[in-house]
Amino acid sequence: MSWLRIIKGKAKATDERYAPPPGHPPDLGAPPEWEPAPEARHADGLYADASREEYEAAEQFCAQHPPEPPKLLPSRVVERIDALGCRAWGLERPDSPRFHGSIHNPGDEKGGLGVVKVVTDERCQDVCILSDLPILAGLYSTHGKLGVYYEVKIIRMDGFIAIGSACRPYPSWRLPGWNRLSAGLHLDDFRKFFEDPDGGRDYTPRLTRLSPGDTVGFGYAFALGTVFFTHNGARLPDAFTGAYLPRAAYDVYAAVGVEGACAFEVNFGGDVFRWKEGNEWAWRVEGHVGTLAGGSGEGNDELPSYNEVRRDRRVA
Repeated sequence: MSWLRIIKGKAKATDERYAPPPGHPPDLGAPPEWEPAPEARHADGLYADASREEYEAAEQFCAQHPPEPPKLLPSRVVERIDALGCRAWGLERPDSPRFHGSIHNPGDEKGGLGVVKVVTDERCQDVCILSDLPILAGLYSTHGKLGVYYEVKIIRMDGFIAIGSACRPYPSWRLPGWNRLSAGLHLDDFRKFFEDPDGGRDYTPRLTRLSPGDTVGFGYAFALGTVFFTHNGARLPDAFTGAYLPRAAYDVYAAVGVEGACAFEVNFGGDVFRWKEGNEWAWRVEGHVGTLAGGSGEGNDELPSYNEVRRDRRVA
């Protein structure tokens, strides 16, 4: 399938001025309504999505397997991070017959590149590949940090690729953003997903096509629990706000979805990022591990989560 598509965004125009509905006096004491994802929501995917059976199996999986609580990393892992920095992060090969391909992590070859290399063939079905270490560790401090970030460089995409995040356990046959505690940007239709098993939401008209060699990045900013993406070094609009809060409740892993014949590289910071700010210490994943949380200046956990805001809007 050709992947040089042009998908026109249908982002809603927003009006920053508050205008109460006719016949109802404004409540001047109420705070402005917070809409983390105001874009149009699609009931169906733009292209063929997973079957109903796979959706129901994933729902059952999540019901039977609650999210893992955050945990301290073993001392050997912390020592490895101290020695290798960002190169300590890699991708874990899915334990699934759906995956057909190879994964080469930075530590697999002595003196190799600092990126993860992934190649899949046409037999590969929808599958989610998680990082072997969390990029967001709930029990560790964020003091002096702005967030975490990683990038995916597209070499070939004859199927399609999705980039995002997820908490363990996550159903391996589901793409990032489709199920519990997972966010994703799907690079076939350029829609964003957060716990959205349907057609996702329009993201931005600034991202409408990809070419071989393009880089898409995933970022998470600690201040407001903001998920954002980048394209070829340019930061795109915030995708979701209030995700993974309270922060101390979750260990969050990088998640890359793939289907069909693809080739890509995942950079956790072992090589230079195209998004220049990501090269600063404040965004590097290894600087987030090593100091236990609980110190002063970490009061962001009282913000409402993305799920709470979405649930309140449904009730209203």
